[in-house]
Amino acid sequence: MLSHHPNTVALNAIGHTRWATHGVPAERNAHPQIGGNGELAIVHNGIIENFQELKKSLLAKGYVFRSETDTEVLAHLIAEGRKHTGSLLEAFAWALRQAHGAYAVAMLCPEEPGTILAARMAAPMILGIGVGEHFVASDIPAFLPYTRDVVFLQDGEIVRITDHSWEVLALDTLNPVQKSIQTIQWDMQSARKGGYKHFMLKEIFEQPQVITDCLTGRIDEEHERILLPELDSLPVPARLHIIACGTSYHAGMWGQHLFEDWARIPVIPEIASEFRYRNVILEPDDMVLVISQSGETADTLAALRLARERGCLAIGLCNVVGSSIPREANAVIYTQAGPEISVASTKAMCSQMVILSLMALYYAQRKRLLDPQTRHEALKALKALPDQLALSLPSMRETAQKLIQPYSAARSFFYLGRGHAFPLALEGALKLKEISYIHAEGYASGEMKHGPIALIDPEFPTFAIALDDALFPKVKSNIVEVQARRGPVIALTNPGTELHVDHLWTIPAAWGPFSAFLALPAMQLFSYEMADYLGKDVDQPRNLAKSVTVE
Repeated sequence: MLSHHPNTVALNAIGHTRWATHGVPAERNAHPQIGGNGELAIVHNGIIENFQELKKSLLAKGYVFRSETDTEVLAHLIAEGRKHTGSLLEAFAWALRQAHGAYAVAMLCPEEPGTILAARMAAPMILGIGVGEHFVASDIPAFLPYTRDVVFLQDGEIVRITDHSWEVLALDTLNPVQKSIQTIQWDMQSARKGGYKHFMLKEIFEQPQVITDCLTGRIDEEHERILLPELDSLPVPARLHIIACGTSYHAGMWGQHLFEDWARIPVIPEIASEFRYRNVILEPDDMVLVISQSGETADTLAALRLARERGCLAIGLCNVVGSSIPREANAVIYTQAGPEISVASTKAMCSQMVILSLMALYYAQRKRLLDPQTRHEALKALKALPDQLALSLPSMRETAQKLIQPYSAARSFFYLGRGHAFPLALEGALKLKEISYIHAEGYASGEMKHGPIALIDPEFPTFAIALDDALFPKVKSNIVEVQARRGPVIALTNPGTELHVDHLWTIPAAWGPFSAFLALPAMQLFSYEMADYLGKDVDQPRNLAKSVTVE
């Protein structure tokens, strides 16, 4: 950050709140890290993959290391660069050209007061343009109270800022790069808690508005048609690879059922970190859909680049405008979910599921596969979801608050689901373990008896997603199997189903697969209330970052 106010000298500062990637969480490994003999300081997000080789070379030259971080290696490397180049900027670029891996780095040097140098490579960095002050940050909310004017930096770019000027340069040549300023449409109020105890709770309760925003302008009411002009110039995929990580991967798995059922498009959900390291078989008519809330997820971005290298068309499904994935995909659909601050993703998955629903209907429309009645019911149900969910969320929270205490001593949980509820089971388990630190495993209900049923005992509860659909009788049988081993059961179900379990949690039903939009926040609230009851840091769980920008 750099700022200047009348009657004051220019103030500049750098800082980084980080989780440890190299070395234990201790003061010696905290940022900023100091280079040379205290002549410069840097903060760094990412991983320098060749830091050990660089460190060995620097040790031989007499540099003293006080931390175990790769960041200190980079700091000393910049100091070494000053011996080989004519200016601080050239030394900064010289060092970064030798560093392999991912970085978003910012540097201060007392010899150039009032100046910050920053650069990005495979890690997010955004420039904020203010009046008498400029900013660099990994994400927009960091400087949103001060400006909504931003410049999106690309890999291999350096930015030099003072209180009154900014310029972007190419890392390899140090030639100026022309950039345009964009204005962010959402404001700081969107990124504040708004009276909620945690951002996660606020973002769960924002999901009705998220659904409304996702649908706005994407349905032709008169002709009951889906409008996705972003995809009009691309062919209908013969086969679709949906590539993502974590919660976005679960959304993609859920979307698979809709693409295959309505549009008859074969879908392969792929974990990005696995896809990028396989010798994948991609046919000429294959297409990839990469899903990332931030648009900066390192493995997903690498998978996108691999697919493009193999000649595949790529669609990006992202929330953050101007991020890396939208810039590199052939087409992008923005979820328009607004800022998501809590590390545990909630409304982002909801928005991704809405867009996936629209995409499946859109491709069915282009292939002329969907009968008018099914299309009418689907669109009617989608448009009804915001009001239905808004009415249901308060009572869902009350139920979650009542349920958590009997299960707060549990060390492990099963989450079971079938069909489109299986990805929901995976997501429910992920939410519970990432914010409450209770081990949880999502499982396809029919697979339970192929091994995991051996774990069931009176101390091992099961959260069963038993929605009123064609697979309900099968799920009911799986619940009986759990009860036969004396395992306690919470069943998330719809009105009218017959279940006898320890705790029956009834939520409203929606048409077809859209009951998922009510089951999802119920499980999110269960995890939230459990973590809050146990006194955990809900919005900033240990060892996790909002955007995973390194492997």
